[in-house]
Amino acid sequence: MEHVLQSKAHKFRLILASSFALLIFTFVFSINTGASSMSPAEVVQTFLGNGTNQQNLILYEFRLPRIVLSVLVGMGLAVSGCVLQSVSRNALAEPGILGINAGAGLAILFFVTLIPTGVLSAAYFVPLFALSGALLAAVVIYVLAFKRQEGIMPTRLILTGVAIQAGINAAMIVLTLRLTPERYETVALWLAGYIGTTSWDYVLALLPWMIIILPFVYYKVNVLNLLNLGDQLAVGLGVDLEKERRLLLFAAVCLAAASVSVSGSISFVGLIAPHLARQLIGGKHQYYLPVAALLGGLLVLLGDTLGRALLGPTEIPAGIVVAVIGAPYFLYLLARSKV
Repeated sequence: MEHVLQSKAHKFRLILASSFALLIFTFVFSINTGASSMSPAEVVQTFLGNGTNQQNLILYEFRLPRIVLSVLVGMGLAVSGCVLQSVSRNALAEPGILGINAGAGLAILFFVTLIPTGVLSAAYFVPLFALSGALLAAVVIYVLAFKRQEGIMPTRLILTGVAIQAGINAAMIVLTLRLTPERYETVALWLAGYIGTTSWDYVLALLPWMIIILPFVYYKVNVLNLLNLGDQLAVGLGVDLEKERRLLLFAAVCLAAASVSVSGSISFVGLIAPHLARQLIGGKHQYYLPVAALLGGLLVLLGDTLGRALLGPTEIPAGIVVAVIGAPYFLYLLARSKV
């Protein structure tokens, strides 16, 4: 038994190190990619303080905040997906598919429509608006999908989420028709998941959510493991089911809302990263969560980098690149599932 645990821990460290190495490689590739290219030597010289004003501007004001934000957003969405899948015991649950991202988007659209430009700092207040919309969407989905005798059923959860998302998207289309051309452009970029207009303010706005909620979720790994065993067994082992479920759902919604509020609507990260992590290391959350977080960060960073590299100097939003990868993957999982 001890040998099995040691082997599992060794495999976890190996996969974690490999994922981190891939993330660093993509980080370096991303720094050197864009309309204004910088060679690796120029990047190193700029990091050492020997860069020109233009190189300092490109590296510190454009590339680095964009890269850091991409990684944080990917980690937040991936961990949110892990929690949603464990709480609902549904491998297809994901904040984008369930309509949580759409709820956040509708609240952001209200912010853009109702709050005059410059009255409130968008970087710091948009996450709060996004959280209110995402929470409202999550509560509606939870209430509609829950039955007293059966709890949360996977099929009902997915169908309710898809229906709520469709309704919210329709409301968003109506609201966008009332926007000025300038604000419509802002909303259109957000809907496409465009990270290119970011700054350090957006990183600082997202960072506190990650610092507080990610450790909290990891603190709950044993509860998540027990929830995977089923409601009755979890209750029998001492889990306060409804309390823990509400706490974890709240954490997942906060992570998703804070992430999409600064990056735009990026779907499928919370689906792909947890599934790949589970394939690599299994379903134990103490191993599975860190690997999924790294893979989520890698996926969004890769999507943003490819979006800049494929048709340069024209950029494809990261949300579209990730969706091109994620939609077929979702159909593949759907075909394999029993839903």
